[in-house]
Amino acid sequence: MRKLQILVAFLIIFSAVSAKKKDGWISLFNGKDLTGWHQLNGQAKYHVEKGEIVGTTVSSTPNSFLATDKDYGDFILELDLLVTDNMNSGIQFRSISKPDIKDGRVHGYQCEVDPSARAWSGGIYDEARRGWLYTNELNPVAKLAFKMGEWNRYRIECVGSSIRTWLNGIPVAYVFDDMTSSGLIALQVHSIGKDVQPGQQIRWKNIRIKTANLKANETADIFVVNLLPNTLSSAEKAQGWKMLFDGKTTNGWKAAGQDNFPSEGWKVEDGTMMAIASTKEKPVKGTDIVTDEKFSAFELQFEFNFAEGANSGVKYFTGNGGPSIGLEYQVLDDKKHPDAKMGVVGNRTMASLYDLIPADKQDRFTKPAGEWNIGRIVVYPDNRIEHWLNGVKVVEYVRGSNIYKALVARSKYAEFENFGMIKEAPIMLQYHQDQVKFRSLKIRNL
Repeated sequence: MRKLQILVAFLIIFSAVSAKKKDGWISLFNGKDLTGWHQLNGQAKYHVEKGEIVGTTVSSTPNSFLATDKDYGDFILELDLLVTDNMNSGIQFRSISKPDIKDGRVHGYQCEVDPSARAWSGGIYDEARRGWLYTNELNPVAKLAFKMGEWNRYRIECVGSSIRTWLNGIPVAYVFDDMTSSGLIALQVHSIGKDVQPGQQIRWKNIRIKTANLKANETADIFVVNLLPNTLSSAEKAQGWKMLFDGKTTNGWKAAGQDNFPSEGWKVEDGTMMAIASTKEKPVKGTDIVTDEKFSAFELQFEFNFAEGANSGVKYFTGNGGPSIGLEYQVLDDKKHPDAKMGVVGNRTMASLYDLIPADKQDRFTKPAGEWNIGRIVVYPDNRIEHWLNGVKVVEYVRGSNIYKALVARSKYAEFENFGMIKEAPIMLQYHQDQVKFRSLKIRNL
């Protein structure tokens, strides 16, 4: 009888192990010690307790990371985590730490743990590199997913350039990017300020990964941030997006008020539509360019990269007063161009509704000259309009409202009757004698 019981127990264990191998999941944490992991950068405390990894904040140390000994490329990662204090943390993935790069500083993708009122848990941050790639402002429903003081189930899916996150079964972030194809997985304990009491804790358990027989989840269920230049994912196509610039030709564009593309001032170079700078040595006779197609209610995305001190803009609802007169999403080097200090209360700075409403933005969400910023303009059928910059809404107004009319009456556009109130118009890129590059111009009708 005793032998039979042992045999039955062995078969149960064998069946469980076989099933585990069959479904492809591999445990990254043995529940007993930190075998397979090593600590990087900061000196936060990590230990194992009750089958859980516990991370504890300490004072006067940078961000700390408990990293896997192995690198991972394509995978699905799942884990549970618990936060009882209002502390910031994150899950690094496809991340790098090498002595000859950033002095070993861990950098790369991070799935956010954010129990603060901002509620960006599950969003994607590019640690020590590009900053925020996907904020929860792009997917407000996801702000409700995190449960303070309870176990939260995180899921991260990386297949090729497709990167997705879920929190407690709710889809949070959806990014396409190819900057890093593989790297470490790490559990972050964030540094704390001098006035913050040390000893805050975060706990992780049930850490498992699948690396074989993977297929990207291409469901078009949430907003997509596609950082692959001039491309559309299947999810974006399903959501109605189309390209305004193919990255190769000037097809679909022409000079404002004309029938053909201008002979000088613009060129397609390295996948960008580039405004060529005009100088005393090399004067250029440029002009604004517009799309062949006109739009009324729409959502527009675009990336822009300006030279130091440059000025440009993306205009919409042009036509009342001339082909280049209309509402403008300002593109400007706020630090170097004098226009940033003109107008009223900063209403000529980057991402502002030019000369009307200043962009409510922070420096950390504003990329300087030579780096790519992501702009977004949303025009709803009821005339509500939004300007976004790098995943954050910075301007909101209602076209035609009394407040809008009052702003126009005090602006440089006061002389134009029904300024910005045309029913439909092309999208316009402004030529302002400075070098500015645009790419990934895409639009969908609303």
